[in-house]
Amino acid sequence: MLKTYTQGHSSALPPLLIVHGLFGSARNWSVIAKRLTEDRVVHTVDMRNHGESPRYSSQSYMDMANDLAHVINDLGAPMDVLGHSMGGKAAMVLAVQSPDIVNRLLVADIAPVAYSHTQMPLIEAMRSLDLAQVEKRSDADRLLQDAIPDDGVRAFLLQSLDVNDQQWRLNLDVLADQMDKILGFPALTGQFDKPALFLSGGASDYVLPAHRPLIKALFSNAYFAKMPDVGHWLHAEKPRDFEASIRAFFS
Repeated sequence: MLKTYTQGHSSALPPLLIVHGLFGSARNWSVIAKRLTEDRVVHTVDMRNHGESPRYSSQSYMDMANDLAHVINDLGAPMDVLGHSMGGKAAMVLAVQSPDIVNRLLVADIAPVAYSHTQMPLIEAMRSLDLAQVEKRSDADRLLQDAIPDDGVRAFLLQSLDVNDQQWRLNLDVLADQMDKILGFPALTGQFDKPALFLSGGASDYVLPAHRPLIKALFSNAYFAKMPDVGHWLHAEKPRDFEASIRAFFS
């Protein structure tokens, strides 16, 4: 089963499962998860080939959704589910395939469509990092500056670097091999008719008006909202506003 972290105490609200995106981990969501434990149990997971979870040869959304279903069924269904980016796609597949174990769904800045961009340059940058030269995280940050000039992106990726063991907590080879599946989205049959909020960044182009008919076809009770002046990483750029949106929807 996926490496799972649990915080909080049982309450009238159902447990919440938080699912991170590509190159992320449960630790990226630890602060938000801890704040949300004031009134419920919150579970965060490391997805397959990320963090401390098992390594597999596949990164398909069907497999990722099955991983999440195992977690929910093992810990107690149903749950509210929040997924960002790749995690949002996995959560959408989970909700459509197994609607009985998902109570409500929040999808953060992603749509059920295939995207044309690629994250291969980031994988190549991480692969090319000479870990023998890395004694502390700042060494890695300096060595990656040319390949990844964005300070925020470097800081995010470096959360998955184990400096002591000189290795990435990411299965970079499989993520590279499966990139077409990560960017894509599987054909689904069925529909999730419980509340589903598609929350996007006002400065992001991941969720477009043209995507709404596709979303409504799979999520008949879908709602749409935007956080102004926020990009794709809305939970990192404006965590308090994002937390407020989570509470408003799930509570």
